[in-house]
Amino acid sequence: MTVAPQATAGNPSSASPAPQVTGGQAYVAGKCPQVVIRDEASSYRTYAKGAKDDPNQLTYQASLAQATRQCTTDGTNLSIHIVAQGRLVAGPMGGPGKVTMPIHVAVMDNSTALYSKTVNFTAEIPPGETTTQFLFTDDDINVAGGSGGFTVVQVGFDQGPQKPEKGQKPIRKKHK
Repeated sequence: MTVAPQATAGNPSSASPAPQVTGGQAYVAGKCPQVVIRDEASSYRTYAKGAKDDPNQLTYQASLAQATRQCTTDGTNLSIHIVAQGRLVAGPMGGPGKVTMPIHVAVMDNSTALYSKTVNFTAEIPPGETTTQFLFTDDDINVAGGSGGFTVVQVGFDQGPQKPEKGQKPIRKKHK
């Protein structure tokens, strides 16, 4: 898995030159913070109204499987672009349609949050299907200075209550 562009510095005999990045310089992979999917926040479930933890009332279940990042720097700030792969499955009470999921991204240096944001991300299960894969991206991560050896980017579902964005209600199957 490629985690950050590899830069070649001052090596004219290099077989391939470092990629050119506009707006900043490519950052060496060792200095780009690792991305981790938090175990306790790697899955997200929604249930039919009033039901909780009842598998027969499950509308949707989502999970995050892999994540990667790419970093650039302008000498003062570190910009991090992350991508996380996930899967969305309709439960017995769910079906095709748009599903809004709260995905939380945080850049942590030990216990200090350098960046923290929750995004209401929408994925869609196509008509006639009960499952889909999705890619979540966040291009807005900027932290001052370089990353320390203990800096890590955490990705996961926000387990708190979230309101779907206007017009983003999931389509649910009606059981008789």
